[in-house]
Amino acid sequence: MYEKIIENIKSNLGENNELNKQYLSSQIEVYKDHPQSTEIIKEISRLMWDCLSEDEKNEFSEISDNETPIADILNDIYYDIDKGNYETPIKKLDEFMATFKPMFEDDDISEYHFFTNLLEELVFRNYIGLKKELRYIPDSQPLLDLYYIYGFLLLETGQYPKAEKYLKKAVKINPVSSGIILELAEIHKIHTRDFDEYFKLTCDALRYAYSPQDIARCYRNLGYYYIEKDHPDTALALFYYSMEYDLSPLAYREIKNIQSKNETQDLTANLCVELIESEKIPTGANPFILSLLDELSDEYRENKLYRQTLYYLEIKYNLNPDKKTLLEIESMKNKINY
Repeated sequence: MYEKIIENIKSNLGENNELNKQYLSSQIEVYKDHPQSTEIIKEISRLMWDCLSEDEKNEFSEISDNETPIADILNDIYYDIDKGNYETPIKKLDEFMATFKPMFEDDDISEYHFFTNLLEELVFRNYIGLKKELRYIPDSQPLLDLYYIYGFLLLETGQYPKAEKYLKKAVKINPVSSGIILELAEIHKIHTRDFDEYFKLTCDALRYAYSPQDIARCYRNLGYYYIEKDHPDTALALFYYSMEYDLSPLAYREIKNIQSKNETQDLTANLCVELIESEKIPTGANPFILSLLDELSDEYRENKLYRQTLYYLEIKYNLNPDKKTLLEIESMKNKINY
């Protein structure tokens, strides 16, 4: 079976090394739970190495020789963070960052990015685009997580200027990560009180968001913005609408707070949408992202890459539940388990 899998992967490689790297990266995800995953991923890694330019090979060699234990420090602090204990992780990261040497810095030729999946990269290319040659930060060096988690902990402990510095580093690596952008927006809400920047960052996050939780948070953010602007009806509509994506107690609490302080009109679902769209704020998931999800799931289905197909179908269904997509999800699960 191993030989047939590798033979099939090789048969899908072409002349374009950039496309080959994207394809091989997707295959690592496809086979990560396979009984022979160790052997398969090792061979895929060898194939990816052959796709690298000489400069990239030299760069990876230098990284291997001077490896920094980013993954080790992150693994060491995850448990405390999950338990809500931020004091120990922030101390450990302060010590780590004091001697940490910058990695994957942009230069005159290249810019370095890390994307969680191909969807994020396509969104990035459409809305932001490359100014230089793209270089991927490898999974083995979770620099994005390091900057994001450190920035988050600094924000939670009230170290706002330093938090902004590291969250901006994270956003530079992945400019379409709605979760990171929303953390950066928090600084402008609670520290600088720059609500225009808060609004702008939240709108950016809404444009790139592809999880219901992030979309809901964007609408809650916009609700807070309109509270500050003394537009209680619009704020109320935004908090109500956010609950279409996430039944958060935060939204419910703000709804009750607005109603207790203002004479607001009774809002139907249609009126909420009208009020939001009258402020030029889009409602629902970005149609461009929904179309990309269709394209990606179709492409992987045609190539009989069922795990990848399932991955994008489930994202689509979470954003826009419908019977057709649900049936497609069940079909993919059956094929995977066959």
